[in-house]
Amino acid sequence: MDMLVKLYDLPHPSTWQEKTKQLQLEGIEIRHAIAPEKHVIVDWVREHFNPHWASEVEVAFIQQPVSCIIATHEKQMIGFAAYEATGKTFFGPTGVLQAYRGLGIGKVLLLEALQQLKHMGYAYGIIGGVGPVEFYENVVGATLIENSTPGIYRGMLR
Repeated sequence: MDMLVKLYDLPHPSTWQEKTKQLQLEGIEIRHAIAPEKHVIVDWVREHFNPHWASEVEVAFIQQPVSCIIATHEKQMIGFAAYEATGKTFFGPTGVLQAYRGLGIGKVLLLEALQQLKHMGYAYGIIGGVGPVEFYENVVGATLIENSTPGIYRGMLR
């Protein structure tokens, strides 16, 4: 299922910028990806997640600015979040390596990406093909969109 997010009702940036500072103290950087990193990031997503997500990240690199935010630790990829890849106002895909989950990295990636969608002028964002429903409900108040499966993914080649 997909979920709907009120971008005009996101938590104030200061709530996650403090977390970003804490992560920086632990050597974890969260930032926008840049074009010369495309091959590294796409290959990493393909290796650690799946080829469909790698394709979506490739599309994120076509956007200007690039619509992919990454998390690194000691200059190694540990997480990512793409937006505006599969469709306008769409968030995702996103993922964090298992060893780094629970540190708040996914939350910061989500909030940074949704904030970008808000700055682009959208009132609502769509989280496509959601996995952790409770996470999105708790962090951004996302709500399920009834009858949204398979939605935009209908007929997708596997």
